[in-house]
Amino acid sequence: MTKHWTPLAFVYLALSLAGLIGTWSFNILAIVGLRDFIGDWVGSGPAVSSLTVDLLVAAVAGSILIIVEARRLGMRWGWLYVVLSGLTAFAFTFPLFLAMRERTLQAARAAAEG
Repeated sequence: MTKHWTPLAFVYLALSLAGLIGTWSFNILAIVGLRDFIGDWVGSGPAVSSLTVDLLVAAVAGSILIIVEARRLGMRWGWLYVVLSGLTAFAFTFPLFLAMRERTLQAARAAAEG
């Protein structure tokens, strides 16, 4: 089960799970509270709007990285991480991609060593 799983891959995987649990805890609270999710997201003041722009730019840059790096390394389904980020959270899919990338790199290192 731990084939090609490096300590760094496990760190990324733990961050991915923290991102999923952390974001969806608040998403569930918003759904249960019948909140205007988009309105809360962009209309709760300059600090929240600043954070929104910050995270959106980082997510777009990270999405480009995911697609380019997955293609470069021959990882299939790289685009799926980007699509899933819209359904779950980028805080989940980006570290998950990094964990899978680390496994791919480790497998390549192991193959090169013989």
